[in-house]
Amino acid sequence: MGFLLVGIAMLGLFLAGIGPWADWTWRSHWWALLAPFAAAAIWWWWSDTTGRTQRQAMEKVEARREARRRKSLDALGMQDPRKGR
Repeated sequence: MGFLLVGIAMLGLFLAGIGPWADWTWRSHWWALLAPFAAAAIWWWWSDTTGRTQRQAMEKVEARREARRRKSLDALGMQDPRKGR
């Protein structure tokens, strides 16, 4: 996500003509303007192929499930056995 934000910021500054990007042209610096978007695509490809994205989603679901379980036990007045006494 960071690569995408950097790319959008650079492209916006280039189109607005602000800062060092004002002197750039498409012909001379196309690679620098598109590099963050390519890096984002590579990052997402790597994250998906290694299973990182799925692991994070599963951990998030498990954390929600555990929080819901603890909330239910507290609402019933039952103590969570993992908390101790």
